[in-house]
Amino acid sequence: MVPREARADQAVPDTGQAPHGRLMSGSTRDYGTMSSNRRRTAFAAASGLVLAAFSAGAAVAQQQLAAPPAVAAEFRQFLVSFRQAVQANDRAAVTSLTRLPMLHTSDLHDRAAFEGRVYRQIFTTRNRTCLRTARPVYDRSGDGTDSFMIFCGDMYFLFTKKTDGFRFAETGVND
Repeated sequence: MVPREARADQAVPDTGQAPHGRLMSGSTRDYGTMSSNRRRTAFAAASGLVLAAFSAGAAVAQQQLAAPPAVAAEFRQFLVSFRQAVQANDRAAVTSLTRLPMLHTSDLHDRAAFEGRVYRQIFTTRNRTCLRTARPVYDRSGDGTDSFMIFCGDMYFLFTKKTDGFRFAETGVND
């Protein structure tokens, strides 16, 4: 169907309005423009609504999922052993508490790599200090795996629970 304005066989009635709804230049009133004060007010109101929506979303996102009591108790017990091994800088003990192969910087590392250069990269003095006091955050994945994360600067440490209990499983960039 051809729009009414484009039909050559019919005359378009002259209403004094342009096709987009504004009054044409010969009219005495122009409702298509807003004063600068009204524009500022409208912009401020719209910005306020957007900020309120983001704030509400952030508040919901900040609510942490609580670990079931038995899972939390099992992780606390594991974490005591892990923290003791890390503070003692005991590679063998930390390795025994690690699920191998272990994911670090998007690569899987076997026991030899983990005990060598990967251990030195991960367990710096700063990270060992952080792991001693940082608070773990609980999460449950879609497949039902319970896990905890500890954030240390730009790195996270992930601990997952499998049939053999909790183990240190991976590190990654905390973005």
